Amino acid sequence: MNAIARFLPFLRWFPLKGDLFKADFIAGVTVALVLIPQSMAYAQLAGMPAYYGLYAAFLPVAVAALFGSSNFLGTGPVAVVSLLTASSLAVLAPPGSDQFIALAILLTLMVGLFQLSLGVLKLGVIVNFLSHPVIVGFTNAAAIIIGLSQVSKLFGVSMGRSESFMKDIWGVMQQLGETHLPTLAMGVAAIVVMWAVKRFRPKWPGVLIAVVLATVVSWAIGFERNLDGKVEELASPQLKSMVTQLVASQQKLAALEVDKSDKTAALLAAEKAEGHGTAHLAELEYQMELAAIAAKSAAEEVDKRKKALRKIAVVRVPGVEGANAALYMAEDLPSGLETDGHTYRVRKVAGGNFKLVGGGEVVGAIPEGLPSVSMPSLNLDAVFSLLSAAIVISLVGFMEAISIAKALAAKAKQKVDPNQELIGQGLANLAGSFTQAFPSSGSFSRSAVNFNAGAATGLASVITAGFVLLTLLFLTPLLFHLPQAVLAAIIIMAVIGLVNFEAIKHAWQASRHDGVAAGITFVATLIYAPHLDNGILVGAGLAILLYLYRTMRPRVAILGRYPDGTLRDIKVHPNLPTSEHVVAMRFDGSLYFANISFFEDAVLEAVADNPNAKYVLIVGDAVNQMDASGEEVVHHLVSRLREGHVEIVFSGFKKQILDVMRSTGLFELVGQHNIFATEDQALTAIYERLADVAQDDLFCVVKPTPAPVAA
Repeated sequence: MNAIARFLPFLRWFPLKGDLFKADFIAGVTVALVLIPQSMAYAQLAGMPAYYGLYAAFLPVAVAALFGSSNFLGTGPVAVVSLLTASSLAVLAPPGSDQFIALAILLTLMVGLFQLSLGVLKLGVIVNFLSHPVIVGFTNAAAIIIGLSQVSKLFGVSMGRSESFMKDIWGVMQQLGETHLPTLAMGVAAIVVMWAVKRFRPKWPGVLIAVVLATVVSWAIGFERNLDGKVEELASPQLKSMVTQLVASQQKLAALEVDKSDKTAALLAAEKAEGHGTAHLAELEYQMELAAIAAKSAAEEVDKRKKALRKIAVVRVPGVEGANAALYMAEDLPSGLETDGHTYRVRKVAGGNFKLVGGGEVVGAIPEGLPSVSMPSLNLDAVFSLLSAAIVISLVGFMEAISIAKALAAKAKQKVDPNQELIGQGLANLAGSFTQAFPSSGSFSRSAVNFNAGAATGLASVITAGFVLLTLLFLTPLLFHLPQAVLAAIIIMAVIGLVNFEAIKHAWQASRHDGVAAGITFVATLIYAPHLDNGILVGAGLAILLYLYRTMRPRVAILGRYPDGTLRDIKVHPNLPTSEHVVAMRFDGSLYFANISFFEDAVLEAVADNPNAKYVLIVGDAVNQMDASGEEVVHHLVSRLREGHVEIVFSGFKKQILDVMRSTGLFELVGQHNIFATEDQALTAIYERLADVAQDDLFCVVKPTPAPVAA
């Protein structure tokens, strides 16, 4: 049964007991009340339509609970993974488009396969390459980016998407004078409600309360006031000209994008057929660069025209007896005409149609029923484009999941298996990719809610998924009037807790190198935004380089005899007795390729500073590893000094070091008589050999001891 339970972890839930089932049921419902609105908010953060969040909150939640090792981990859409998804895909397709959605589902498949492979191969330790300071720096920057990305929805203004997130945010700041006050009121009210519930009634579902209240108010006041418009309805010449020019610019951009795509495909085909360095290939590269420049220029022109059009206030004069309505610029409305009493702005121009926005944005229609089950669309070029993003999302998502799982398991005095958790998360994303979901992970907030609500087993998450299923089948029409500003408020409230500069300060206090890694990761993530994967890759690479730098020059201590008989560093304790006949030194690091030259230089320098020394004692208690480079240098160092009538003696080597020495012949070269378990045994043996030569030496008093024994 134990062997079967390793493959089917959910068997440990059985037999179900009444009190445990009741606890799981209550916890499952509680988490569902938080997850449903959160998942829709995170879907939009990921660049997906809101209802795709419900898809990601359904099957992945149940599968992760069934095959993971944690009883409390709440899987589903999370803020950081959602933002990473959006930033990874935005450069490949317009957010919300069919191509974007297809790529997101493919990304989910790749994340699932990568996590599952790591779990099956028991390679969960690979997440250690993302050090805690790097994650701290990245999480702080990502939280700030997530919060800022929702400002436009909170104020009811538009936000562009470019290669510079800071430029996009600056564009939002410039539009604050056009704030839609009802939208801002909805968002601020939602934040106040969630804060108040958390402050005064922490056990109540604050997110759900805010959603219900905002949805009811939105429906009651007609918060959304959108209309579809046509070019023939434009009565103001200037307005008609602006819309017509925008349509022409969009058509030009579409043609240039097709041309760029064709030239890119031709270049790739030529590279496969001709290799690199041909004149034809250079010509194709030149043409592709020209096409890319033209497309970028056209995109900037479209963006400029959109911004100009969004600033125009539009009024609508209803048609009479079947005639078309007439649209005027508010400042050009002819006297004597009566409008419908509302002011609109032009949004989403496409061909001869456009959208008039006169109120706040709402979620809108959500397809009823379950997501379709289908194989993600596979494309080799897309797979290679998404590979780095899939790896980063897999590792970052898993680190978030395993950290909260371990924390809650410690509170419950239980154990979490990281490799089994990888399998659970991997299978969850695989299942999600076949049911139209974007990447998911373990959630800090919902896992804490699950634990505090009294969950006893992973069955609580299965019950949560069941309530999401009921929502998909029967409750989606109730979400139509949910304001987008409220979803933005939910995200902002969720990520506030992720901003923790104290953690960066703590990393600096613990280690200057860790503080530098955290700080640079933070800055790099902000600079590279929206390409967040670049920020975390910079941080991870820097952390590894700093680690190598630290280990390249480990501490080397020349030792003297302390009054209590121990050997201590003479730099820390000056005036300790030493010997002109014996140099005792301790090397606080492993002997491997990065620091072995430093070790060699330290030994030779110590010998040069003590020309009368006949013995060099290396205290190796801190040496945990010796690679081929280390063995080679030690081998030559022993031979070289022996030729100069200086003998190297070792003490405190661990079994793994002695095994390397025996397998390479270094043990025989050094000689068992020069290898000791402790420094005292080594010094006693050395002074016995020196005999009368060192009889006045204060460094060591010779005491009768048993024969030296190698450790």
